[in-house]
Amino acid sequence: MHLFFVSVLLVCGFPFIMTDVVGSFSTCSEFFFNKQPPTIRGILENSVSKDQNQYKIICQQNQNKYRFATFYDIKNKIPLFSAYKYTGHTGTRPQNVKWKTEPQLEDQNAGMNVALSNQAFKGDYTTNKDVNRGHLFPCCHAADEDTAKSTFTLTNAVPQYKSFNGGSWSDMEQKVRSVMDSHCRDKNNEKNILAYVLTGAVPNTKRPPQLLNNRVNIPSDMWTVFCCYNRESNKWKSQAHWAENKDESKGSKPIPPKTLVALQTFLKSKYNKESLLFNGGCLDDLKADASPPPVPDTCEELDDEQQSWWTYIKDIPAQIWRTIIDWLRG
Repeated sequence: MHLFFVSVLLVCGFPFIMTDVVGSFSTCSEFFFNKQPPTIRGILENSVSKDQNQYKIICQQNQNKYRFATFYDIKNKIPLFSAYKYTGHTGTRPQNVKWKTEPQLEDQNAGMNVALSNQAFKGDYTTNKDVNRGHLFPCCHAADEDTAKSTFTLTNAVPQYKSFNGGSWSDMEQKVRSVMDSHCRDKNNEKNILAYVLTGAVPNTKRPPQLLNNRVNIPSDMWTVFCCYNRESNKWKSQAHWAENKDESKGSKPIPPKTLVALQTFLKSKYNKESLLFNGGCLDDLKADASPPPVPDTCEELDDEQQSWWTYIKDIPAQIWRTIIDWLRG
């Protein structure tokens, strides 16, 4: 009975996001350059997961519209990457937005005694004060409020060291945004900004494993790359960044821009598999850097208060409480 009761709290205490777990990225291919998702040999090929028991494809939806796409690892309980189109930004964090989970990732036949076995949930992030929820698609890169809200799903987040998330990684995100604002345009309408962005995490393979709450993989590295049409050169160009996910409380170093080819070589060294992030395209390097960094944003999770269990309980709707009480009374 106790396990059932706790499971109800865990499941009902979190809002769910209504997205689509699909069989192919072709369902939401608009977020990829030339509508082609990355190829990771033996993992993701021809828009399809090669291992449905570990890797799931999610078309992230909000207000009946797809906002971005995610390739999710249900064993490590973190996304491998999220893909989105950058078309400008709101620059502000949505107010009163709650982190959500994805019910379609769970086994619908498992029963209530198994709570979110295939993904992270809020409670995982209360167990380690050194990490917080790091967006892959950052809300500060969203063009409107509805898209910004859609990024607050735990299928779009990984455990990131707070000092790294709010330090060199945040600085890099702002620089990249400034570069895309200045150098990336829609080839069909050069008045509009457009870049195709992939941001990912490399699962930690250390032994013993580095896990959050003994469940969620704390990634060893973070990476991001964009591809866009550059109006100055009239070419499709790319720029990549990556860094180790580590504590930066004693100091940090700027994350320098690198080439797409260098990033793919780095990922091959981590996965021992070839990765083609833009499927052989966008190989020209965009040599641009926004330095010094812009004024810091307030929309990322820099000082986000981790909610207590009491807060979770208070958030449960009254109808759920009545159902639980009636059930306990028999």
